[in-house]
Amino acid sequence: MKSLKYTLYLFICTINFSLSGQDIYFPSEDEWQEKPASEYNIDPSEAIEFALNNEYSESRDLRQAILKGFEQEPYHEILGPTKKRGGPAGMILKNGYIIGKWGDIERVDMTFSVTKSFLATTALLAHQQGLINSFDDHLDEYIWDNTFEGPHNSKITWEHLLQQTSDWSGQLWGGFDWADRPSSSQNIDQWRGRELKEPGTTFEYNDVRVNVLAYSLLNIFRKPLPAVLRDEIMDPIGASSTWRWYGYDNSWVPIDGLNMQSVSGGGHSGGGMFINTKDMARFGLLYMNNGSWNGKQLLSPGSIKKAMEPSAVNESYGYMWWLNRGDRKWENVPNHVFYAAGFGGNFIVVDTENDLVVVTRWLEPSKIGEFINLLYQNL
Repeated sequence: MKSLKYTLYLFICTINFSLSGQDIYFPSEDEWQEKPASEYNIDPSEAIEFALNNEYSESRDLRQAILKGFEQEPYHEILGPTKKRGGPAGMILKNGYIIGKWGDIERVDMTFSVTKSFLATTALLAHQQGLINSFDDHLDEYIWDNTFEGPHNSKITWEHLLQQTSDWSGQLWGGFDWADRPSSSQNIDQWRGRELKEPGTTFEYNDVRVNVLAYSLLNIFRKPLPAVLRDEIMDPIGASSTWRWYGYDNSWVPIDGLNMQSVSGGGHSGGGMFINTKDMARFGLLYMNNGSWNGKQLLSPGSIKKAMEPSAVNESYGYMWWLNRGDRKWENVPNHVFYAAGFGGNFIVVDTENDLVVVTRWLEPSKIGEFINLLYQNL
């Protein structure tokens, strides 16, 4: 009798273990299962209709949209590839299953500053692999050229670059740091002669400095960042072979006798990540599951936790992920939600407590709050 009870106990434990292991579904390379949203008492139909009816209002010729969007920047020019975009598209995942989708989710499009969250991921990998000892280390300990020389730039740490608080001063790939998203209240002479801020004391969204981070990571990996991302993240999560990560025509660097392209962290001068909606959703699912994919830990939970800590000077920003708090908070949406955001209404929204991932493409950017609220009011 005792043996029978013990056998029954083991059987129940096995059942419970199996069920807990199936809480989150991970799609294979070839198949992504769908479930009715009603199975989770969710109705995404109103949010999906809203997304379809609120397409990004600027030209589908993204070269034209970029030139118009950044026309206030002195010396701004297109340095990398661009691509005409498709229409609104998106996916909603619950527990990994598709419970909502719209548009062409397999079309490859530019995703602009969503690229920054992919870039930050390569920094987390560098730390995991021991290439970065601490994010508090100064860059001049790692990069031997003059990129971080001088009384100001020598104070900059990896964390400053990841949180966009470095106020790095200089020129990279023809772009001046002061000319990237300059203040509209100043003229060009004031931009040039501005007073530098102590690293870590001010937040400024600036692609030139983001590209400095990409250049620095290329130098410590000694291999192109797209290859790092492919081998360590995208292939293991079953992403397609269609995504590409570009730099600029002039951002080639000789390393170990080979020319390697230093990629950009956005697309406002062209380049950046070109990717389909499904691959963006896979990436979001990896973060939703705390860096684990189908039992394999690709990113450490500790590194993800660190990446989602708010900057001391901007509570809405972590390591190139936006946090749902402060000036960027969406009303009626939990504080633990975080997201990647890019020009033209590209978003990857991650909710770790509700096991939700939402991807939008080409949603009018000012409408993202309404879209998310429509979804959450029907959870």
